[in-house]
Amino acid sequence: MNLKKFIPLILCLGVIFSAHAQKDPKAKAILDAVSKKYQSLDGLKATFEYTFIHERDGINQTNTGEVAVKGDKYRLNLDDQEIYNNGKTSWTLIKSDSYKEVTISDVDTDFDELTPSNIYNLYKKGYNYRLLGDRTINSRSVQEVELTAEKKGSQIQRVKIMVDKSTNDLIGWEMHDNTGGLLQYKFKDVDSKVKLNDSYFAFDKTKHPGVEVIDLR
Repeated sequence: MNLKKFIPLILCLGVIFSAHAQKDPKAKAILDAVSKKYQSLDGLKATFEYTFIHERDGINQTNTGEVAVKGDKYRLNLDDQEIYNNGKTSWTLIKSDSYKEVTISDVDTDFDELTPSNIYNLYKKGYNYRLLGDRTINSRSVQEVELTAEKKGSQIQRVKIMVDKSTNDLIGWEMHDNTGGLLQYKFKDVDSKVKLNDSYFAFDKTKHPGVEVIDLR
């Protein structure tokens, strides 16, 4: 599994809700507030921590990264790769000691993919949702909302989102994949007042001399 492309497959748990609970109005109010807040920003930058746990395979790995988001655009910086996405084109830059290469592809808006720029809008199409309740995380009062795919065949089946109760900030989310693994993401330092130009989300080859280009468009 490639954790770094933010395209995890989600475990289908077959959770059954009553007709009334399929679209929990309390959960929707929380999700609407989060979506409205993040879509109104001129940009957001944050550091984050992500952990992959797979008990069967004895895996427990934690890494850190940086992310920037503006509308449907995002830029992701990880240990050995960077992903640029301007909403139409995606560039994945692989970095190593011996070589650099960037793969260019069109963004498939119909693909069932979880990205930093759509996590707060994921609920709007193809998902049921319910409010799980409140909990405290690092002295913050947090509301937990669970999204469950309406279709059994959907790639993303279950996502739990954690939202700060007083500010509507998205502070983290977690997902179960179809191999029995658990993915957890937690935002760290967040700057929601930064203003980012659209060019920030496009790869600039002139800043990466010697990079090999693989164009799949």
